[in-house]
Amino acid sequence: MASLYLDEGAELQARGVGDVVRLGGQEARHALQVARVRVGERIAIGDGRGTIVTGPVIESGQGELAIEVVEVDHEPPTTPALVLVQALAKGDRDELAVQAATELGVDRIVPWAAARSVSRWEGPKADKGRQRWATIAREASKQSIRARVPEVTAATPTARLPELLADTRLLVLEPSAERGLAQLELDERPLALLVGPEGGIAPEELARLAAAGAEPVRLGRTVLRTSTAGPAAIALLSARLGRW
Repeated sequence: MASLYLDEGAELQARGVGDVVRLGGQEARHALQVARVRVGERIAIGDGRGTIVTGPVIESGQGELAIEVVEVDHEPPTTPALVLVQALAKGDRDELAVQAATELGVDRIVPWAAARSVSRWEGPKADKGRQRWATIAREASKQSIRARVPEVTAATPTARLPELLADTRLLVLEPSAERGLAQLELDERPLALLVGPEGGIAPEELARLAAAGAEPVRLGRTVLRTSTAGPAAIALLSARLGRW
C-alpha cells in the first residue's frame, strides 16, 4: 500500500470515515507518474503529526488525486520520547543513521556538531544540511507508514546540548562504559542517545557531558560505526519500552 504525506504544515481537512481527502503538489505527481497509483488502489495519506487516513483512490489526474476515507488512525505522541543526537560524519554515514533511526521509531533528531566531526555545517550549509536530514526523515517515515515525522533541529555544538535537551535523560554511547544499555533502569523521562563521529567523542566533550549529568552506556563488546550505533540503540530501547 502506498503511503503519502500532505505538504509540510498542511492540515487534513477531512478526517472522518466517508470523507474525501484531496492531495496535490509534488506528492500527488510522484504518486501518479512514478508510483503509478490508479483509481481503486488503496493508499494512506498522513499529515506527519499523528493522523493517517486510508482509503481507495476515487479520482486521479492533472497532478491531483482524491481518496474516500474508510479508516482513520490517530496516534498520540509516544512516551517516553526517543531522541537521536547524531554527530555529523563524513560521507553518508550520518544520513544512513537518520534513515534507519526514523524507520525504527525515533521521535526527534539533533544533528551534533561534535569536536571530532569531519563534516561541518557552517553558513548556508547549515540550513541545507538540516533540510537534507529532514527530507530523509520524511521519506523514511513514508516508507514505514509512520503517523509522525520526527523533528530535525538545527546543528548543535556540545556546549548547547544540555540546554536544548533540558529535562531529557542524556545517554552517551561509549564502548568503554561500564554499564550496558540493556541493563539500564528506565523511567518516564525522554531518552536522548548521543552518538559520536568516526573518531569517537573527545575526552573534553565526555567530561563536559558528564558534568551536565550525561550517563555513559555501551551496547556490547564490539564497536559499532556511527551509522549503526544509534539505530541499534533505538531498536533495543523500543523493545524494552514495549513499542515492539
